[in-house]
Amino acid sequence: MRPLDWIVLLGTLGFIVIYGIWKTRGSKDIEGYLKGDNSMKWWTIGLSIMATQASAITFLSTPGQAYEDGMRFVQFYFGLPIAMVIISITVIPIFYRLKVYTAYEFLENRFDLKTRSLAAVLFLIQRGLAAGITIYAPAIILSTMLGWSLTATIMVIGLVVIAYTMSGGTKAVSVTQKQQMAVMMGGMIIAGFMVVRYLPDNVSFVEAVAVAGKMGKMNVVDFSWDWKTSWNDRYNFWSGITGGLFLSLSYFGTDQSQVARYLGGKSIAESRLGLLFNGLLKIPMQFIILFIGVMVFVFYQFNQPPVFFNEGTKSKVYATAHADELRSLETKYNDIFKQKQQAVHGLVDALKTEDEAAIAAAQEQVNTYTLAGKQVREEVKGVIQKAVPDAETKDTDYVFISFIMKYLPTGLVGLLLAVILSAAMSSTASELNALASTSVIDIYKRSVQQDGSPIHYVKASKLFTAGWGFIAILFATYASLLDNLIQAVNIIGSIFYGTILGIFLVAFYLKRIKGNAVFYGAILAEAVVLYCYFFTDIAFLWFNVIGCVAVVIFGFILQALIGKKEKELVA
Repeated sequence: MRPLDWIVLLGTLGFIVIYGIWKTRGSKDIEGYLKGDNSMKWWTIGLSIMATQASAITFLSTPGQAYEDGMRFVQFYFGLPIAMVIISITVIPIFYRLKVYTAYEFLENRFDLKTRSLAAVLFLIQRGLAAGITIYAPAIILSTMLGWSLTATIMVIGLVVIAYTMSGGTKAVSVTQKQQMAVMMGGMIIAGFMVVRYLPDNVSFVEAVAVAGKMGKMNVVDFSWDWKTSWNDRYNFWSGITGGLFLSLSYFGTDQSQVARYLGGKSIAESRLGLLFNGLLKIPMQFIILFIGVMVFVFYQFNQPPVFFNEGTKSKVYATAHADELRSLETKYNDIFKQKQQAVHGLVDALKTEDEAAIAAAQEQVNTYTLAGKQVREEVKGVIQKAVPDAETKDTDYVFISFIMKYLPTGLVGLLLAVILSAAMSSTASELNALASTSVIDIYKRSVQQDGSPIHYVKASKLFTAGWGFIAILFATYASLLDNLIQAVNIIGSIFYGTILGIFLVAFYLKRIKGNAVFYGAILAEAVVLYCYFFTDIAFLWFNVIGCVAVVIFGFILQALIGKKEKELVA
């Protein structure tokens, strides 16, 4: 980090925060604070929805996911556009007609207070945990790469977000997210351009894509299905179009962090356009971010990659008795890479001649050296575990930030760090605002203090924003790095979203099922999902389907039993 990088980083973030506070100052009532006076245009809603979902984890973890596993993660989003259409047609008109502040208010109108409170509590648990990960993800990586204190990094991110979210509420979140989204996508596109520019002169863009394809990284769509194994496959067309649809329906239709974005629209039409805007652009956006990760992978076929991307952890190993063992493996890895580098150049030459036999021979040679390199990396991870037992050995979340710090020119490093921090701020702000809204409207105002003044509830919302912010900071401070951060967030969501979606599905479409049946059905469904998570190998995307279907099935069964019991009592 040089002076110009600090100027770009602090200048970008400072402008966004100050602009947001100034633009949205002075909310006098709960309508203005939690719904932004229903003044937002469709493009603000659309960008805000995208920015809420695009956390720092998206920009740190997704390129690393592509580096390791290729493009197939994009299938996770295939159900999203369908979900946007369904929500636009069915959900938005109901929320507008009832003039709700949160999604869960509707449940009391349809069922009863306890069902509303159950859905709100499930949301508060999962979103509270996710908020901690959203702060922790960039903090752990930035602190490691830049040598900053982890606690200080967490505190800075958290306190800045708390400040502007408290000041202006929902409108402050949405207004700042427009600028944050521009910084995020602009920075990522520039990074992608630079990766391609750094490829060898004799390797064209088309040839780079061809190399990625031959090395198994352009696996965009997988239609294969096997009844025995596909349930455990996290990313294929069928899990994306089915599990992804249910996850998107729940996230965008029942999660207050997203519902609040479109409840603040000027009209039903503006809210619908904002959701459809997100539906059209989300898959291309994720494709671009994953593709940048694939290009970083190709770049490292021609340039020496580190044997382990988390330099901070490597430094700790070098300070132990296992340092010589690590150096020996690093030398072995570098020697293998030199041979692999020649083989990759041979693959490029074969691709230029379009000689299938030469391409196959070169590809086999590249695969041999790739496998040898992977084996050495596994040995390195074993050494790390021996030397630093509590260290995380999965380093894919460090791939992109490592490339940024080592290869991008001065100024762009600051811009890309601004991208990561902007993403952390935008998603965390939405989460804190949603947690505060749900706490005040669904718990505090409904069950604790029902006769407060408008200004009282605004003050309560600000206090809950601060409270949830500090809880998120506390959770982030004591969290440990999970397997892959973007997967961790989606797993936490999938554990709870299916049950919440099931409650809303019954509320919207199954009028026969009443409050008691859906309440106890939801509790049983959540127990089923938790069993699947802890005791089976079912891929997490299917939890959304299982939880939702279980609520409906248990609801029907319990309603039948309750109806039978009521008839017996009458008789």
